[in-house]
Amino acid sequence: MLKRKIDNYLRNYYETTRNALLITGARQTGKTYSIRQFGKTFKSFVEINFIEMPEAVELFKGAKNSSDILLRLSTITSVPLIKGETLVFFDEVQQCPDIVTAIKFLVDDGSFRYILSGSLLGVELKDLRSEPVGYMGVKEMYPLDFEEFISCVGINDVVIGALREAWQNRSPVDAFIHGKMMDLFRLYLIVGGMPAAVSKYVESNNLQEVMAVQQDIVRLYKRDISQYDPDNKLYIEEIFNLIPPELNAKNKRFILKRLNEHTKFDRVENSFLWLTNAGVALPVYNVEEPKIPLLLSRSRNLFKLFQGDIGLLASQYAEGIQMRIIKGDKDINFGSIYENAVAQELVAHGITPYYYNNKKRGELDFVIELGGKVLPIEVKSGKDYETHRALSNIMDCSEYDLPEALVLNNENLRVAGKMVYAPIYMVMFLEKNNTASTFYKVDLSGLS
Repeated sequence: MLKRKIDNYLRNYYETTRNALLITGARQTGKTYSIRQFGKTFKSFVEINFIEMPEAVELFKGAKNSSDILLRLSTITSVPLIKGETLVFFDEVQQCPDIVTAIKFLVDDGSFRYILSGSLLGVELKDLRSEPVGYMGVKEMYPLDFEEFISCVGINDVVIGALREAWQNRSPVDAFIHGKMMDLFRLYLIVGGMPAAVSKYVESNNLQEVMAVQQDIVRLYKRDISQYDPDNKLYIEEIFNLIPPELNAKNKRFILKRLNEHTKFDRVENSFLWLTNAGVALPVYNVEEPKIPLLLSRSRNLFKLFQGDIGLLASQYAEGIQMRIIKGDKDINFGSIYENAVAQELVAHGITPYYYNNKKRGELDFVIELGGKVLPIEVKSGKDYETHRALSNIMDCSEYDLPEALVLNNENLRVAGKMVYAPIYMVMFLEKNNTASTFYKVDLSGLS
């Protein structure tokens, strides 16, 4: 059984609110598995899959109220519906948007708890007419991040705690542990975070079998694309196929001319959005200035496009690359692979990554907002990690006055002035502080 962070999230969510929860995310990221595991904590767990039970779609159409819905629900399940102790799971809800809009009535009724999920929700439900705001939370699931991965392959919480403490104190990691973590990071680059691939590795340690699982997932993604809008599917598949070679290009920026010499962004924008909404690709947009809020200076049509899972990216390169990556073969361009892993990790932690490019100052691999400040990040896969002209230019700029910069590389942690040189695996500790509360009250004295 894979240990996932979503497990604690689900438990805490249902202990603190009566609302329903919609789990979104790309195919094969483990949504259904995690929900079923959580369902075991209830006395009764009811699962309705709208693809496997197409009759259920028709059954819920035209239901007038919660009593009507629950009556119909009781006719298609043999599982006892125990008031206050039943979790009802509606899966593949993209097939039955009516149940999503009706969830507010079920939550108001209060008899049972509800959780929803499905495939391609970002695509299928983006135009939902009546999302039940105030009655349903939304949580996106991603492939396993690096911390989840190392937990699954045998690293215990004590070691992870020691690594986190080293990060927080800006102190070097024990040399032996550092070496093992670098080995695991290179393994993660080829296994990735898709639960089926991770499970296959944990049970077999056979990378060929892992790659077979990954290629099945890639084929599944392409099948989804082929079933999409016939006017756009060719562009979508071509963009998807271009992600690996484009990342290997010198500036890694996605060049539209690779699709067609005369292609305009407006014409193919929906294709990029499809890949993003489906969770298949991660766009990282250019910002004109490293100033908060970064979103205000985002360029709409200048971006890098990363794979949603680093393991799937590696599986699309030539066969035989897996062992070369594990051994750290110097002939491989690790830059694009490292950057994809970093982008994936940041997004999984709820952080929106951007990149910065300026003719005068140069290009930064990533810029993010963290703790109310801009943090520039360079990703270095070679020995010349201390050479970073663009990063030095930005840090020397008094206009931006950035307090700290991060250089992710292969070596142990050390600090030089404002530069933090940290091992690449420590990207797992870049997280938003979601526990801080913000209170503010206007002083109205003198007006009463």
